[in-house]
Amino acid sequence: MLHGPKRHDHDSMRLVDPRHLPQLMSLEDQEPTLLEGTLAPRNSSAAGEEGAPGQQHQSFPWAATVLAGVLITTIVVDVIGNLLVIVSVFRNRKLRKTGNAFVVSLAFADLVVAIYPYPLVLSAIFHDGWIAGYIHCQISGFLMGLSVIGSIFNITGIAINRYCYICHSLKYDKLFSTSNTMCYVVLVWALTILAIVPNWFVESLQYDPRVYSCTFAQSVSSLYTIVVVVVHFILPIAIVTYCYLRIWILVIQVRRRVKPDSRPKIKPHDLRNFLTMFVVFVLFAVCWAPLNLIGLAVALDSRLSRAIPEWLFTASYFMAYFNSCLNAVIYGVLNHNFRKEYKRIVLIIFKFHC
Repeated sequence: MLHGPKRHDHDSMRLVDPRHLPQLMSLEDQEPTLLEGTLAPRNSSAAGEEGAPGQQHQSFPWAATVLAGVLITTIVVDVIGNLLVIVSVFRNRKLRKTGNAFVVSLAFADLVVAIYPYPLVLSAIFHDGWIAGYIHCQISGFLMGLSVIGSIFNITGIAINRYCYICHSLKYDKLFSTSNTMCYVVLVWALTILAIVPNWFVESLQYDPRVYSCTFAQSVSSLYTIVVVVVHFILPIAIVTYCYLRIWILVIQVRRRVKPDSRPKIKPHDLRNFLTMFVVFVLFAVCWAPLNLIGLAVALDSRLSRAIPEWLFTASYFMAYFNSCLNAVIYGVLNHNFRKEYKRIVLIIFKFHC
């Protein structure tokens, strides 16, 4: 091809917008590129290749269909279930206890992701790339982290509350008075915000095409990833495990009539409430453990990132996402008061519409 004078070449180079440079670079890894505030689809080709054989968009893959189905189910159950939880606590006098303030707070944390981040992830699945822009990507990643950390911190608060109620019943009313409990809930969210804010300084909230999400990028800093996993997951899990282990030991002692004169009395409904919250904790740990363990393993040895299959990483993410809709279902299945109030609310809604 013939080239014009050097002066023209110089002018044309000077007129290139820096924001368009990613389009002129190789896309051999097919990674998404930030183009003028929009993350391009991961199947897009370099600029100027229109009409090339590889340019045609592939049919919607079955894996993306499954992920979309999981996310749609999660969103629907999450919104309906957690709204039922919040309304039930405020409506039912038996559920309007200080300890359930953490339950309402946990329901709010689960509800946040279903209202904003999850629909954007669903849109990214349908478009095979992020189309909402950079600002929405940052907000989505922030709210995602806020929900996750808020959930584990609220679960920790619930465990400490149950531990004090069952193992230190004489001090419970003083420790968890209405005003104190509200302060604890505010403290939980203050710590949650404090824990998520550093992500903006290390620029770790990025779009990951493997999970169609703007989320915490584990590859930004190994040290930071280790700190995140330890502080946001391992430490809270250790505290919750200690609390529930102590409760289980006390329950076994009561059942076996160990020291019958000094043993505290555990009412059947208190035991059922404890079992309900214990199941909530176990399912959270099961759903979030794979993703956190993968992140920790890769942070400790970066070579493992090539050994972990993409499907396993994606499955661990959507398994974690699915957890946000489970708590409301658990309350309905295991707690009679919640189940009864769910039915009342649903009947009222149907009567109103009919």
